[in-house]
Amino acid sequence: MTKTGGRTTHRTHRLSPLRITAVTALLAVTAGTVAACGSSSDTSGAASPNRPTVQGTPPSSLLPSALLSSASALASAASVRASAFESSVSAEVSRANASASAALAGVTGTGNAISDVTLTGVPTAQSGGRRAAVVTITNSTAAAASYAVQVEFVDSSGTVVDSTVVGAVDLQPGAKASPVAFGGRDEGLAATPRVAKAQRY
Repeated sequence: MTKTGGRTTHRTHRLSPLRITAVTALLAVTAGTVAACGSSSDTSGAASPNRPTVQGTPPSSLLPSALLSSASALASAASVRASAFESSVSAEVSRANASASAALAGVTGTGNAISDVTLTGVPTAQSGGRRAAVVTITNSTAAAASYAVQVEFVDSSGTVVDSTVVGAVDLQPGAKASPVAFGGRDEGLAATPRVAKAQRY
């Protein structure tokens, strides 16, 4: 606005196209900066250490019922397999011992394999209070063979207080087997195991 001879003249200032372009670019940069700051603020807020995080295994009440059922089924299957294996081992031991008893029935003296057998006594604290010995059988021949071993438990006077039979079936040349010979309960009477008979057949 300019006064000339008592008259007021209004002048309009027009921005050149170059200035308009510069202003538009500045506004665009400012808007982008503001948006970036907002986004950065949101991200930092998401990663804030003050926000609780859930770690570890969720309680069973939060697990899907199908998953719990599957885990229960797997546990039951494992238990069944373990029981089946134990029963299989027990049956195999019983067959070996029965075969050993039959093999020793006609043996006179100490048998033909006494040198292939050694004994290691087992403390009653580890055998459930029963007399026991680990019978180590080594096949010293060049062919597969089965073994029958009679183990006696004797007191300090040499009197036999207990006796049992164990065996090993189809033992390969040079191979070893270590069945455990169990007698009766100790009852406070000290007894030492010894090999009474050992037969290779």
